[in-house]
This record gives sequence, C-alpha cells and structure tokens, in this order.
Amino acid sequence: MAGLFESAGGGGAVLALEELEASILRSLEVQMLELIGPGPGGDGGDPLAALFAEGPTEAPADPALARLFPDAYGDPAGPGDRESREAAAEFRRFTEPDLRTRKREDALYAVRTLDGLGGEDGTVELDAVGCRHWLGALNDLRLTLGVRLEVADDDEQGLYELPDSDDRKPLVMAYLWLGALQESLLEAMAG
Repeated sequence: MAGLFESAGGGGAVLALEELEASILRSLEVQMLELIGPGPGGDGGDPLAALFAEGPTEAPADPALARLFPDAYGDPAGPGDRESREAAAEFRRFTEPDLRTRKREDALYAVRTLDGLGGEDGTVELDAVGCRHWLGALNDLRLTLGVRLEVADDDEQGLYELPDSDDRKPLVMAYLWLGALQESLLEAMAG
C-alpha cells in the first residue's frame, strides 16, 4: 500500500489507489458511519427535526466516540468541578449534532468518491473542498483506530516493532497508512 496524495494545484490533490486499497478505505469509512450513527431526525434526515435537534449532555461511553466528541471544558480524565461539567454538558448539547453531521458528511464524501472509482487502478481527484472532506475523514479514522489500539502520543514508535503474530498488526498497518495518507494530503494541499 504505497499510494499517497500528490498536489493537483489550486489546493487540490490526486491519489492513485489499487482496488484493494480503495476497498479497505471504503470499508473503514462505512464502519466510521456506523460508529457515528444517524443524523438528527434519524436515517430519514428530516430537515425540520435536524433544525430543532439538541444533542446529548453526557460524553459518549465508547472511548472512540469520546475521542471524536470530547468535552469542551474541564479535564476529560478527571471528575472536574460541577461548574465545568455543567458548561461541558451545555456546550455538548448545542454543538455535538453539528459536529456529528460534519463528521458524517466527511465520511460519506470519501465513500462516494471511492464508489466512483473504476477498474483495478482508480484515481481519486479532489478539489480544495474535497480535500477538506477527506482530511476530516482520514483524521477521524486515525483517531478512532488510535483509541482502539490504545496508542499514546509518545508511543507510536512501538507500533513499528509489533511482531507479525500480533492480532493488532492489521489495524496497526491501517493506522500507519492512514497517517501517511493524512500527511501526504496536507502536503498536497499546501503545494
């Protein structure tokens, strides 16, 4: 899996993917959509329900979702004071639905882009807006895999040293590949 983004000029990027690479990315993005869940108003996407929807006031129990939708106030690892918890709950109630919608849109954009590829070698061509969607989608995947793999900020080097017999190895390979894709996309957007 060596496909990385290259600059297409004007803030755009291109990525040549083999069929297997596209399939893996698509599968991961579909799983991300399942993790995030339906939008306000359910799967029907009722725009009126979405307009008046309020989000939850409690942080998600799933550690991956808690990483994607962190508390805005207080120390997430600690109990915090009552005032910080109330502020975080109020902030979450009004912002999480929009954040979920954006994350869902990013993942859907990536899935639709990958669905549009044909043949054994497909080329993803993104304009500046598409790059931002893909950047968000890749970031969310990487954050989620990092939580599932229990990667600490200073512990990434240990991932390269996992033996092939370790059950986490396929996820680690995906995590590292997503990081390389993310970095190459940022460079392509800048360049």
